[in-house]
Amino acid sequence: MDFVKEELEEIKKKGLYRSLRLIEGEQGPEVSFNGRRIVMLCSNNYLGLANHPRVKEAAIEAVRKYGCGSGSSRLISGNMELHQELERKIASFKHAEAALVFGSGYLCNLGVIDSLMGEDDVILSDELNHASIIDGARLSRARVKIYPHKDLNVLEKELKQLKGYRRKLVVTDGVFSMDGDIAPLPGIVELAKKYKAMTMVDEAHATGVMGQNGRGCVEHFDLEGKVDIQMGTLGKALGSLGAYVAGEKKLIDFLINRARGFIYTTALPPPLCAAAITAIEIITQDRQLRNRLWENAKFLKEGLQKIELPVGNPETPIIPIVIGESSTTMRMCEILLQSGVYAQGIRPPTVPEGSSRIRTTVMATHNQEHLIKALEAFKAVRGGLIQGRAGSGRGEQEKQGFEQFNPFICLMGDFLWFQQIS
Repeated sequence: MDFVKEELEEIKKKGLYRSLRLIEGEQGPEVSFNGRRIVMLCSNNYLGLANHPRVKEAAIEAVRKYGCGSGSSRLISGNMELHQELERKIASFKHAEAALVFGSGYLCNLGVIDSLMGEDDVILSDELNHASIIDGARLSRARVKIYPHKDLNVLEKELKQLKGYRRKLVVTDGVFSMDGDIAPLPGIVELAKKYKAMTMVDEAHATGVMGQNGRGCVEHFDLEGKVDIQMGTLGKALGSLGAYVAGEKKLIDFLINRARGFIYTTALPPPLCAAAITAIEIITQDRQLRNRLWENAKFLKEGLQKIELPVGNPETPIIPIVIGESSTTMRMCEILLQSGVYAQGIRPPTVPEGSSRIRTTVMATHNQEHLIKALEAFKAVRGGLIQGRAGSGRGEQEKQGFEQFNPFICLMGDFLWFQQIS
């Protein structure tokens, strides 16, 4: 096993080594980390439902009534009342004929894509789609064509050229999890219909967040009934764990018989089903949670822009600060953590080479004090970097030039200096 040590050393040299950080206690707007209270700014618990009193109580009651586990796969003895209740709830929420629950979003995308597509088929996939979509496409052995991010012109060009394939599938994230932008779904749906292709949308980061009623990007664009396959997760805005696919009943019946990620895995535990059912009820009843989420996203985005950080123009509560180089990104992540803000650095292969970033996300449960503390930490890091550049003897002219460009890409070496004085 010597190769393992060698590979790990190579990962470290590239600035891509990963380790686990321990969060003590619940996932809230503030969390305990190494005995300190810090602002959580990278959780997907968008609406704060992971620790909502009603959601927690629903899970506890399910434990009392049904126990902790389901004991088997759904097709053996694990199909319980709460699974079917949750699927009915999801179908109604998504305005679909039926739904099917999976153990995770990764399993769901693998199971759906591998079941529907094969060697005689072709998949057209956005270049920034989630890893689970990429792996599902690979597993299916279908021909895969990657089109540039959100580029409808290239997508149409590819669709025009397709001949001799049994099935065609255009698959995209609804909200792209590392960039915070939204897929051009109306154009995708129009092209798919024109060229007789199926459409699949991953609503993982859109469920509970996008649309007037939180049903996702399909609702946001008024495309309900026009997208063949809607997939989403229960573990982000819904605060639980698991995933779903929603669509026509015949699709769900097909997946029950073909999706290996559904057939060969133990069913979702009853407490998680109960938690997700209650979360959907809260989302449909309480729009104020979603309103607060969007208000917080606007506040943070505008604050980061005021201190001239490269946030681009994100369209959702996901606000990335693109830095570029991996080791620089992680140094900044550590400095922020020392300042009481947990905003995780994201590196390849999660994002393309040269686009490492600090990925920030807000929650409905953040208050203004939390967000002001975060902005002060970012401002201090940026100010310290500028001072570090001036202190390194490069002069006022270079300092001014630094302020006109992306501050982090220009200062690869100065992070170490700032760490020493912070």
